[in-house]
Amino acid sequence: MGRAPAKRKPSSPPPPPPPGRCHFWLPNKRRHCANTPLPTSQYCGNHLPDSASDAGAPFRRLVPCPVDPSHTVLEENLEAHVGKCPLKKQAAALAAQPFYSKGINSGGGEGGGGVTSAAKRALVHKLTKDELRALIEKIKLAHASAAMAMRDSFLVTDACDNWMRNQVDRKVPYQEKHVTQQASIIGNMEAFGLLQKGGEVAEENGVKNAPAVVEFGAGRGYLTQMLADCYGIRNVFLVERRSYKLKADRSLRQNEGVTLKRLRIDIEDLNLQGIEALSGLHYLAIGKHLCGPATDMTMMCCLHERYNQAHEKEYGKSNLCGLALATCCHHLCQWNHYANKTFLSGLGITEEDFHTMTWFSSWAVDGDHSSPDSSLEVEDSSVEDRCGKAEKSDVEVSGIDRLIRSIPAGERAALGFMCKDIIDTGRLLWLREKGLDADLDEKEAYMFHFEPD
Repeated sequence: MGRAPAKRKPSSPPPPPPPGRCHFWLPNKRRHCANTPLPTSQYCGNHLPDSASDAGAPFRRLVPCPVDPSHTVLEENLEAHVGKCPLKKQAAALAAQPFYSKGINSGGGEGGGGVTSAAKRALVHKLTKDELRALIEKIKLAHASAAMAMRDSFLVTDACDNWMRNQVDRKVPYQEKHVTQQASIIGNMEAFGLLQKGGEVAEENGVKNAPAVVEFGAGRGYLTQMLADCYGIRNVFLVERRSYKLKADRSLRQNEGVTLKRLRIDIEDLNLQGIEALSGLHYLAIGKHLCGPATDMTMMCCLHERYNQAHEKEYGKSNLCGLALATCCHHLCQWNHYANKTFLSGLGITEEDFHTMTWFSSWAVDGDHSSPDSSLEVEDSSVEDRCGKAEKSDVEVSGIDRLIRSIPAGERAALGFMCKDIIDTGRLLWLREKGLDADLDEKEAYMFHFEPD
């Protein structure tokens, strides 16, 4: 068993900073700022007091920019900054787009950061030992009674051979691991009948359609790149809120006959019906790395209730041919955005239970579970990190921490996988309620959802 971290009294002053480090003390992390101080001060530019000569002076606060919280600005300059923030024009231009609809795929949840990892840790530490044991039993019972069996299906088709053999466009950078994952997603799509060898697609009502592809959380777009190379996809829409270098866009545009449109927008705000170039096209929705609630938002984006009734007369029946989504980062899932709260409520799982389960889910990918002898050492340090030792400066290792550490690493991993299974089963059932023929694939945590023939 690992030793508990040394206890520090709440009133004890912080230790002196290491040489060459900013003197600002970060209480939540229990360390000094890692930045280099300015030549004329003991502090870095982020933590410089109003008077650098007066160490006791109040610090100039950095606050998130209300236009885009990804960057900060000095509080006293906030009003002037908002008027000239370069991202304000970008936000205004996006809001004017016909495919922008604020929060349309939020699932009724409010936007923003949601419940943070620290808040989820706090929920765990609010539990008594008996409450934690009861919750673990509830999860096990819910998994045994409701979780869908997932098939282990790693498929690489002949159509992907060129990619797997590294013969297609060697100028496009990629890693073998990602290529293997992409090939397996496409292989399962073909096995399910959405794609046929040689660039054909499955028939719908006796008519062959070459579908467009909408890749959600596209990143650099290499999953779509493989589809275009191997299956002759010609209409491509890449949805990604971030900007990336080394994208596949250039290679796709050089591919004769391919029409590419990249949409820099959050999935939460995307109204597919507003994309004029997609109107009337049959399409496949795919995603290789849809973190946490992005999976739920993608499902809602493709199968939004508003489209089923109010928009059906104007746009016709949904042209969605199917979905192939790879779920990941279950620890980031949010109750407000989760697609099938009814399913969880029927199992007696509350909002707090759900966020605790998402915290447990990270145990499924925590370290090497194959070696019982070595797992304790690995897990002890991880559990200390997960349990927020850095944030509990005035608390000893709690009884909850000890109880968690007493659970063998393999059992913790199994519990993490159960939490993932329950979350994904709810999504699977939601899709079936929408009339889709849906299935789960365990390999690489892929989840596949397809409309019936």
